[in-house]
Amino acid sequence: MRCPNCAQDNDKVVESRSNQYGTSIRRRRECLTCGYRFTSYEKIEEKRIIVIKKDGHEEPFDINKIKRGIISCTDKLKIDDEIIKQLLENIEQNIRSQAGSKREIQSYQIGEETLKQLSTINTVAYVRFASVYRAFDDIDQFIQEIERLNKKEKTIN
Repeated sequence: MRCPNCAQDNDKVVESRSNQYGTSIRRRRECLTCGYRFTSYEKIEEKRIIVIKKDGHEEPFDINKIKRGIISCTDKLKIDDEIIKQLLENIEQNIRSQAGSKREIQSYQIGEETLKQLSTINTVAYVRFASVYRAFDDIDQFIQEIERLNKKEKTIN
């Protein structure tokens, strides 16, 4: 790998670590020419997942769309970046699992998986996301969703 500091391709791997799913590896490298340390990532190249939208058109799965929605619904809630990163990894892993060998998934499945994951970290973020995803158009829908959450929480405890 070419050193970002001196552009030589003479380096050694100092440390390797894979993510919890074993789908990517982070490598710390040291340039043997100038001593500069840098990080590289390896990820399995998989066949793209196709999302089938409500109207029937198809588009490639993009985790960044989910990330934008999650960033928006968690704004000002003091949720650690690492928790959001882990949440996105969980969502992506579950989406890949649900898509299976067909490599296709319905858009509603992505929304439901995102809601399921959000419900485990913050109920306010969950309601914010649900209000956009389920297109709430009046206060009664908010109230129903909150009541459903409260009922669900009481059955868990």
